Amino acid sequence: MATPAAPSRQSLRGLDWFIFFLADVQTGFGPFIAVYLTTQKWTQAQIGLVLSIGGVVGLLGQMPGGAIIDAARSERMVAGLAVAAVGMSALAYASWPIFPVVVTAATLHAAASCVLGPAIAAISLGLVGPIGMGERLGRNARFASLGNGTAAAVMGTAGYLISSRSVFLVTFILAVPTLLALSRIREHEIDVAQAHGALMRDANDAANTSVLSLVRQRPLVIFACSVLLLQLANAAMLPLMAGVVTTRSAQWAPVLIAACIIVPQAIVALVSPQVGRLAQQWGRRPLLLLGFASLAVRGLMFSTVRDPYLLVAVQVFDGITAAVFSVMVPLIVADVAFGSGHFNLAQGIVGTATGIGASLSTVLAGYVSDRLGSGIAFSGLAGIAALGLVLIWFVMPETRPSPHPAPENQR
Repeated sequence: MATPAAPSRQSLRGLDWFIFFLADVQTGFGPFIAVYLTTQKWTQAQIGLVLSIGGVVGLLGQMPGGAIIDAARSERMVAGLAVAAVGMSALAYASWPIFPVVVTAATLHAAASCVLGPAIAAISLGLVGPIGMGERLGRNARFASLGNGTAAAVMGTAGYLISSRSVFLVTFILAVPTLLALSRIREHEIDVAQAHGALMRDANDAANTSVLSLVRQRPLVIFACSVLLLQLANAAMLPLMAGVVTTRSAQWAPVLIAACIIVPQAIVALVSPQVGRLAQQWGRRPLLLLGFASLAVRGLMFSTVRDPYLLVAVQVFDGITAAVFSVMVPLIVADVAFGSGHFNLAQGIVGTATGIGASLSTVLAGYVSDRLGSGIAFSGLAGIAALGLVLIWFVMPETRPSPHPAPENQR
């Protein structure tokens, strides 16, 4: 069988900038929604309901979203339709901030987001193959982080100087360069079978390509459980810390919280490509252990540090964890699911575990903090991270495939 041609520089750079601008577009949602709807005289109960609806749709749509990408003949076309849907959602928020329209927009945005994550990973895998995936995912994480930071600055400035409505108009406009960058990726260079994690077989091998065979894979089940523990420990830390900072230094809280967001994003942008390379040299398990250890240390330090400014420094550990798992999650899924033809469905399974862990984290940590104090809550989150560390150390197998001389050339 002939070795697939290396992807062109145009396609690789197109993927870089697609990820950058998509991160810009997605940043327009999140906390900006609550700010904008508050200015439109919405109650906190109404805002919470809309956010909850989006969260439920996002959770339930993870596996169907992955299955759609596995069934698609053109991942690029599906990604383009999803970006268009996100752009229209932003325009709906800006134009008609009434309950039925906003609920519809939130649902559409959540559903489109369920497709975009698997689409990016599938396009990446289809371009560079499983051996080049580690370095490629490092670049993906770098450009996503740069996009998030740039968009936060631009949209925050627009919201401050113009209005909170302008954030969603900027988001709608940014959908255009996102689609232009996507069009730079050459369709014929994406190996469709490879993008789905399939292998060429001499005969139909139902035993190895069935969904049941995929979900029975022990490494996938263990990894999904570890990701659930990761999110259970991680998702509540920053919101909980933001509340603590506000009570200790209300005047500087917005600046400190912004710094707590920027610091880990900067670290992700700086070190993610190195994480991808180290994953090929060291294997996956050492980096997973580093990510969980950093999360546990962060939780313990949040429980003991009292100076609000030192809390910003503690966010360095958040950057380490984020850099590790932004690369490791799709990379390990590719390791485990490649050959099954259901790579993107496997991403959906892990994405569902992510959503469950994040949803439970904020509820449980908030309850413990109210009853026993924030110090106990942070210690409990650190304990969950330590449990994830133990799971990786004693149970998770190494998934790195055998070396093969076909890495992606990003130079």
